[in-house]
Amino acid sequence: MFDVIIAGCGPTGAMLAAELRLHDVRVLVLEKETEPASFVRIVGLHVRTLELMAMRGLLDRILPHGRQRPAGGFFAAIPKPAPKGLDSAYAYLLGIPQPVIERLLEERAVDLGAQVRRGCAVAGFEQDDEGVTVELADGERLRSRYLVGCDGARSTVRKLLGVGFPGEPSRTDTLMGEMRVGVPQGEIAAKVTEISETHQRFWLRPFGEGVYSVVVPAAGVSDRAEPPTLEDFKHQLRTIAGTDFGVHSPRWLSRFGDATRLAERYRVGRVLLAGDAAHIHPPIGGQGLNLGVQDAFNLGWKLAAQIRGWAPEKLLDTYQAERHPVAEDVLDNTRAQMELTSTEPGPQAVRRLLTELMDLDEVNRHLIEKITAIGIRYDFGQGPDLLGRRLRDIDVKQGHLYGLLHRGRGLLLDRTERLTVGDWSDRVDYLADPTAVLDVPCVLLRPDGHVAWIGDDQRDLDGHLSRWFGKPAN
Repeated sequence: MFDVIIAGCGPTGAMLAAELRLHDVRVLVLEKETEPASFVRIVGLHVRTLELMAMRGLLDRILPHGRQRPAGGFFAAIPKPAPKGLDSAYAYLLGIPQPVIERLLEERAVDLGAQVRRGCAVAGFEQDDEGVTVELADGERLRSRYLVGCDGARSTVRKLLGVGFPGEPSRTDTLMGEMRVGVPQGEIAAKVTEISETHQRFWLRPFGEGVYSVVVPAAGVSDRAEPPTLEDFKHQLRTIAGTDFGVHSPRWLSRFGDATRLAERYRVGRVLLAGDAAHIHPPIGGQGLNLGVQDAFNLGWKLAAQIRGWAPEKLLDTYQAERHPVAEDVLDNTRAQMELTSTEPGPQAVRRLLTELMDLDEVNRHLIEKITAIGIRYDFGQGPDLLGRRLRDIDVKQGHLYGLLHRGRGLLLDRTERLTVGDWSDRVDYLADPTAVLDVPCVLLRPDGHVAWIGDDQRDLDGHLSRWFGKPAN
């Protein structure tokens, strides 16, 4: 019997498996595909995701495989630089091939002891008070205490669970791919600059070695049910730009729509949803993969606490309470961004106005923090503005704060040197006099780096240790 079975070994499922293994949870990951994806699609890891990777000691492993670029120009592809002094030590975007990040996260999970079985599709399941019986497509039955569906937008787990997936169907399709070009970069840049004034769903962006990311509207080309061809891209490029730029040798070609849907519930009993199984939205702004990985980071330590027997009564319920509103916000901002890509006069007027407003630092900063997820504040009740927010990677006596979070435990930063984690020391670490950077006496961090308490009173601290980390061990 397993503690957790995860359906889907994409970035969300692999990240969740690794987080659970930090707490010795027995994990099996089922992936219906027999082999990892072979096509090379570049995805962007945003600031908050980079912070999470740093918290678990993964960033140094990932960085050599990616390409850094400034953290700006995300919102509706409006070309504004990131505001100065963005509150993170990782204030950049990391472009990385999707198969590479998936491989690295899967390797991390396996290194920590997770089992991964490929060519295994979930066909059904039944849950009871003690666990979940999962039936595979070949008839094999497996038993687990919990099941988590990380199996994508067409999630079998979500459908079998009967959870509603309300929202809007796709109205506008776009072609996206990566391919080589046959004309100089300067010529491409000049043409794209000219056309992007009126066509926001059109770009060619270099990824090095002559390879470009190409995005064009799909209207008027092959049927939605059929995969796009290189000729479809050439046709649309000639229609809009008057040239196909000599595109050739595609790495991958795809079509995406602007369907926007959010699961009504993230948990039913012992079955939970995360990643695209819980929410889908247009890829504009590049938030999808990041949102799923952040779901896994929020859920992992809570589900592990439930299984290890020390979780407070309502801890697992905070997964939906915290992450569902975040997904709602992402869906809304992608809806807004898609409207701003329309060539109609009204949306274009709004886009011009927003472009002007983004010259104001406060507006630009707000939108960047929204897209990169560093502006999230969970509702932990009344308190200072820092309460419920993530704490950036500050310098501490031992080096960097995130280096103290590699084990996925809580952490008390105590500038007073008068407090203690006491009988919670099996799940919360302690650091006295950490740094002069903090302007508050003491901070209690959850395993995901969010500030759970601020103060200097031991009795008050004990209450919050109980709230987040359950009853003391003794």
